[in-house]
Amino acid sequence: MKTLITGTSGGIGRAIAEKFLSMGHEVAGLDLLPSPIAHARYRHFQTDILSGELPDVGDVEILINNAGVQDSGRDIEVNLKGTIRVTEKYAFTGQIRSILFIASASAQTGAEFPEYAASKGGVVAYMKNVALRAARYGATANSLSPAGSARRSTRTSWTIPRSGRRSWTRPR
Repeated sequence: MKTLITGTSGGIGRAIAEKFLSMGHEVAGLDLLPSPIAHARYRHFQTDILSGELPDVGDVEILINNAGVQDSGRDIEVNLKGTIRVTEKYAFTGQIRSILFIASASAQTGAEFPEYAASKGGVVAYMKNVALRAARYGATANSLSPAGSARRSTRTSWTIPRSGRRSWTRPR
């Protein structure tokens, strides 16, 4: 199957791409950064999903919207508008079978930066809209909301201070 994944240069996106490659899929990756993935069935396109040129990748059967930023000042633009832009280009074709949105637990809890939580909540709402429109192609749309990942780009984390209360902290 032909799978297109955004945000494949690291973290969750890279792991997803590597899993799909291990299952025999042809994978196209979109990311701002160069890719560390070297595989015969992997094609990498270095582009900005919000404002860059989106490549012509035909016959996409699985679309995974993973790219995102946190506390960047551009969270809504990249996480929501960039995701919409990618989905509108690749999802609504006769070949599409599945569209997956990587959101965040913050979409339900609101427990992170305001723009980040709002952007991921918007992604979940947009997924519902996509599900209604993709049904005519026999495709499904779903979202996953992980509780967090340890990456260089997400330096904010939950800690439990000695007092036992949870609080947000930024490493110094």
